Amino acid sequence: MTTPNKTPPGADPKQLERTGTVREIGSQAVWSLSSCKPGFGVDQLRDDNLETYWQSDGSQPHLVNIQFRRKTTVKTLCIYADYKSDESYTPSKISVRVGNNFHNLQEIRQLELVEPSGWIHVPLTDNHKKPTRTFMIQIAVLANHQNGRDTHMRQIKIYTPVEESSIEYIRLLFFTPFDSLGERTLYGLFGRYCLPNQCKQPSRREKKRKKEECWEGWRHGWRDGEKERLIQCRAKYSLIFLSVTS
Repeated sequence: MTTPNKTPPGADPKQLERTGTVREIGSQAVWSLSSCKPGFGVDQLRDDNLETYWQSDGSQPHLVNIQFRRKTTVKTLCIYADYKSDESYTPSKISVRVGNNFHNLQEIRQLELVEPSGWIHVPLTDNHKKPTRTFMIQIAVLANHQNGRDTHMRQIKIYTPVEESSIEYIRLLFFTPFDSLGERTLYGLFGRYCLPNQCKQPSRREKKRKKEECWEGWRHGWRDGEKERLIQCRAKYSLIFLSVTS
């Protein structure tokens, strides 16, 4: 009888984040569990510490429910499991379901795991690799190794894609050499992104003042070769820029 191959570990999700193509949105959701042992619940599942874990305390299936306040685009689910540490508590069969609420969940993935030790990447895409839009994700542990009763999960992360247009503007504005950026390009960038329109609704005068202030910093620095002034302007407005594009 042949022994099944062990589930290979996936890459650290932080590597995905560094590409700038996805961002983690677990903090935007409301998390709940079918059961948990005191001190081993949602907080441990989301604390970015691979030494802590959620431990269920009830009958199977063990459920993790992730509910968003609005319909959200999700691309990848990352789960950390460690058979070496958890043994019979380690999931061996997982079902991932999506839907609007508890009453219309549909399974989109079922995974068979063999002694996993590391990150498990679950694509939440259709046959055309298009990300899923949903109000809710449910992760169901259907079975554990060695017929274990309760389960351990150490971390769960959820990723949404970042729009390509936003990525290109970020790269252009923050990573392109100053000397290669012309006045027309700079004005277009700041006109689109320097105003915090999505954070609040400033007056027309305030919009004009902010645009002129930032544009003047770029224009004079670019013309006079004052790179320090350009860097200060870039840093000053980076948070506004990123909040608008996120």
